[in-house]
Amino acid sequence: MIMMNQETICAIATPAGVGGVAIIRVSGPDAHAICDSIYFPAKKGNLLVYQAPYSMSFGQIRSENEILDEVLISVFKSPNSFTGEDTVEINCHASSFIQKEILKLLIANACRLATAGEFTQRAFMNGKLDLSQAEAVADLIASSSSASHRLAMSQMRGGFSTELKKLREQLLNFVSMIELELDFSEEDVEFADRSQLLALAHAMRLVIANLVSSFSLGNAIKNGIPVVIVGETNAGKSTLLNHLLKEDKAIVSDIHGTTRDVIEDVVNIKGISFRFIDTAGIRDTVDEIETMGIERTFQQIKKAAIIIWMIDATQFSEKIESVADKIVPITDGKKLIIAFNKIDKINMEEQAVLEEEFLSYVKATRIYLSAKYKTNTASLEKALLQAADLPEINQNEVVITNMRHYEALSKSLLAIDRLIEGLNANISGDFLSQDIRECMHHLEEITGQISTDEVLANIFGKFCIGK
Repeated sequence: MIMMNQETICAIATPAGVGGVAIIRVSGPDAHAICDSIYFPAKKGNLLVYQAPYSMSFGQIRSENEILDEVLISVFKSPNSFTGEDTVEINCHASSFIQKEILKLLIANACRLATAGEFTQRAFMNGKLDLSQAEAVADLIASSSSASHRLAMSQMRGGFSTELKKLREQLLNFVSMIELELDFSEEDVEFADRSQLLALAHAMRLVIANLVSSFSLGNAIKNGIPVVIVGETNAGKSTLLNHLLKEDKAIVSDIHGTTRDVIEDVVNIKGISFRFIDTAGIRDTVDEIETMGIERTFQQIKKAAIIIWMIDATQFSEKIESVADKIVPITDGKKLIIAFNKIDKINMEEQAVLEEEFLSYVKATRIYLSAKYKTNTASLEKALLQAADLPEINQNEVVITNMRHYEALSKSLLAIDRLIEGLNANISGDFLSQDIRECMHHLEEITGQISTDEVLANIFGKFCIGK
């Protein structure tokens, strides 16, 4: 059911700055009439109010008979638009002056500036998207890799929503039968087959558990696989980070202990995002600030999925054993890549000795490189892709990427577990009904069938203006 908002809103829908073209979006019941008041089509009499939907026209935006810009205008009509409302998109030249002046004209003619995410929120309120699809719009805009783009597109097109709809319909059918029994409790009739309900509960538990377990993969794809670069001071960690980022983000110096805080950024390698984290070099120091940086290094190791241990191939010393004793115990369950750096300064014989001596410390993937001259850095990227080991995601597979969805599904899983336990214990129908309805409640929180103004404000407030 369409829930039309009585206000007409406007906003710049393209990024700020000077460019070739900008788009100003107008949506609401008076969108066509308001734009007609400032738009003069090249073909006289071609008013937007009467223009066919999904069509464009060329003309001028005028302010007090002065031409402000020549524009192309796209027309969408309710309910067949993104927001479900009458919508106009003004394609103008991307001068910041022109954009601001057009907005002033729209506001002077009874438009209101849109708040962050208000267009998408109206799409949700008007039934064009459910809440999980609306959140996927933000994910799509923020996608930085082919994998994150694919997941956002799947969710926006309703892949996740379809899965939840099936679960809810099955639960609703059974809770209806159980509650019907309660109405006829004195006649001792059974409308819901307990064995069928138990089989359904187990099947649903498997589906929900798979969705919950997919979050670790989805989160890695959406936010980037965390990769921490560790090692002694001056091993070349910052040089490697700068090469991977293709910018001088970390200070490189021969002075020990220049990296004292965590530095991180995301890099896309073959369609997969890796979140690289450079850390303070590990060494014994009396410097209080550097010591704090080293403590953060070990905190980041615990959070990382992949660890690159950088070792200066020219300074393979007895200290390496003490460093190994600190790093290796906390790498359990993580992928470890050992990068011997500065190989441009050693010969093949020294490299062979290095390899033999290191075997006694730890077994891991080994890469020999020169971060300074970018030697073998391609081999490191290949090792990272192998360590990531992300499975192929088919077009119809549902993977959870949103923390809010993960929490709601986890609560649904607990409710299903209680339902299974209650069925096995043959408890009364009113308690079974309570568990089923709780499971449904958490599923409905995801799609927005149950929501609060606070939740909606939190979700849409994170969107950009104009979307």
